[in-house]
Amino acid sequence: MTVQTTGSTVPRRQLGRHLRELRNQARFTVRAAAKELEWSEPKIWRIETGQTSLRSLDVEAMCKVYGAPPELTEGLMGLAKETKGRGWWHSYGDVIPEGFDLYIGLEEATSRLAWYESELVPGLLQTEDYARTLVQADNPGVSEEEIERRVHVRIARQTLLTRVTAAPTVDVALNEAILRRPIGGEKVMADQLDRLVDLNGLANVSVRVVPYSAGLHAGIMSGPFITMRFPVTGDGRDTEPPTVYVEGFTGALYLDKPNEIERYDGAFESIWGSALDEAGSTSLLKQAARELSK
Repeated sequence: MTVQTTGSTVPRRQLGRHLRELRNQARFTVRAAAKELEWSEPKIWRIETGQTSLRSLDVEAMCKVYGAPPELTEGLMGLAKETKGRGWWHSYGDVIPEGFDLYIGLEEATSRLAWYESELVPGLLQTEDYARTLVQADNPGVSEEEIERRVHVRIARQTLLTRVTAAPTVDVALNEAILRRPIGGEKVMADQLDRLVDLNGLANVSVRVVPYSAGLHAGIMSGPFITMRFPVTGDGRDTEPPTVYVEGFTGALYLDKPNEIERYDGAFESIWGSALDEAGSTSLLKQAARELSK
């Protein structure tokens, strides 16, 4: 019923989906379920979207209300115990933006990332100095110690790219404007571009640049996004549905409806087709780094 992974994000999402399906099968609205369980509607919503861990007794109460059979109830109660697992990032909970721990948990479990960025180098590919520049700008008035802890979390995430077991495939498309914007100054930016060149040498990472000459392309219409896919079971079924992450200034969206995935898949395919190939992208990255180093 579940997949072994670091932390509790995936078990929480799995349990939430099972409970939502049971509620729908029982023809309970969220309001009706909340009333029957004497909980708030937001609590039901948080459970079904995998944003909170659950006690086995709470799961048992929900299954009873929804009329779930004993064997399914027992299985879901077991899954509830896995929702309390803690990933490495939980010790940095005080410096992780609200809700972002959900994303980190999914990122840790992913088998493939398709990522389009228009303005900044993605966190997974940033150098420490580039990351520090952004963290400082986004957190004015915060102590140096906290800044460094935030930077450490971002850099620690990057072990995902080179982990020995099941490192994900990472395809990243960058708008050329990212290369031309000297975040942190010329030296910091040149080092960042060199880092992207090095990452392009990894077998599981491909960084492509969408040049200005591409003109109007799908990324201009879609904005930045990340599509995450997850390992499959022995019979070829997804352990988790593909999920699109779209970050906003005041919050983030997690999209997993088939029509949403299809639309973003189409956008990424079009963006990838507008980008330079790997050799051309590497050449442009090197050229931009040389120009900054003069």
